[in-house]
Amino acid sequence: MESFTNLSRFRKQAYDRLGNGKDSLFDLMDAAMTSRSLSSFAELSLSPVFRRQWSSLYKVLERSPQPGSSLLHLYAASLPKRDRVIVAGDHTAWSRPWANSLKDRTYEHQPQPCPGAKPVTVGYGYSSLVCVPDHQGSWVLPLLHQRITSFETPFTQAAHQLKQITQLLDHRLLSLWDSEYGCAPFIELTAEIACDKLIRLRSNRVLYGSPPLYSGRGRPRKHGDKFKLNAPHTWCPPTHQADVSDETLGRLRLRCWHSMHFYKTPQVPMQLLLVERLDAKGQPTHRPLWLIATGTEIPEMESLWKLYLRRFCVDHWYRFIKQRLHWCLPHLCTERQMAVWSDLMVLMSWQLWLARSEADNCALPWQKQTVYKSPGRVANTFAAILVSVGTPAEHPKLRGKSPGWPTGRRRTPRKRFPTVRKGFSKPKRRAKSSA
Repeated sequence: MESFTNLSRFRKQAYDRLGNGKDSLFDLMDAAMTSRSLSSFAELSLSPVFRRQWSSLYKVLERSPQPGSSLLHLYAASLPKRDRVIVAGDHTAWSRPWANSLKDRTYEHQPQPCPGAKPVTVGYGYSSLVCVPDHQGSWVLPLLHQRITSFETPFTQAAHQLKQITQLLDHRLLSLWDSEYGCAPFIELTAEIACDKLIRLRSNRVLYGSPPLYSGRGRPRKHGDKFKLNAPHTWCPPTHQADVSDETLGRLRLRCWHSMHFYKTPQVPMQLLLVERLDAKGQPTHRPLWLIATGTEIPEMESLWKLYLRRFCVDHWYRFIKQRLHWCLPHLCTERQMAVWSDLMVLMSWQLWLARSEADNCALPWQKQTVYKSPGRVANTFAAILVSVGTPAEHPKLRGKSPGWPTGRRRTPRKRFPTVRKGFSKPKRRAKSSA
């Protein structure tokens, strides 16, 4: 019952930090966590744990303050006590192609199921920063889940979130990022943040080594020899090289180069790591994995590549909140409603994490019995957990019947807003040096 005590205490602390509408917000979260499948957002009002009218679903999202900033200190204090805090960042899209009255929509990347279709949608982009609590599995502890506005980029929003978390925690963070963030602009934005970064690189990137010693004439050089990832003839001898054996991946070859940098960030040295899977003859069998690491407390090369594999739990969380917690289900009409509903995804994920140890392994008839309890299986048993934990929300008080819309008063149609196109400027081509 210790986990029930922790869950009950966490829910009470979160309840006290919320502002107006906290009773309705808690009923809304309990209904979302206990409802497996829905065809519309209004069906949450039919849940037994939602004790209010269906119109309260939309009113509370519009009138409540955003709970993300008020709960951030609670999330930081509830993190598991570990020697090294590992966080992962990424961004996703909430597609709203037909919401013409929704302000500040942008074009976002979203994979399409049809072959040949362009991976573009219209809606809102969201940047997330999560803590990785375990060495395996799909659990994450989200810290920030915020919208990327039309005047921001995923890099600027991610750098702002990383700075917030770094100032909030006493430990030095190790942050994990996908290949989209493996570029000079993101390195430049996060260069002054006191955290270590491990980032994947695309295979067509170009790096530069350390410049040679100053000869005494002219301006000192900033860059050394060019290092093209897809051109092995440009590679210099590695600083370290080792062959390791993994139980899952088999034989691996690791090569590391020190003091590498991007062309626009020569002041930020990085470690470059190449991971290759080998067959019995010692030949590569899969596409290589390129990683860069920058910071003052970077782990050893043999354990560095394993840490990056934990970044993929962010993708599992995105799929979980979209399919199980119904994040993209409601057709909300304002930015405020979408912001409050998105912040509730973080709070619901924390509650499921605290309830995982006492949740029965309630598998569906076609699912196997496992010792590991995924977020989905904990959510399937959360209705029984609520019976023991209860809710801090007060019972609704009847306010009388609303008079409704006055007879004869005309309704003003909502204002339509165009889709915002973000500006993008290609970098200028550098003149090739003559041979």
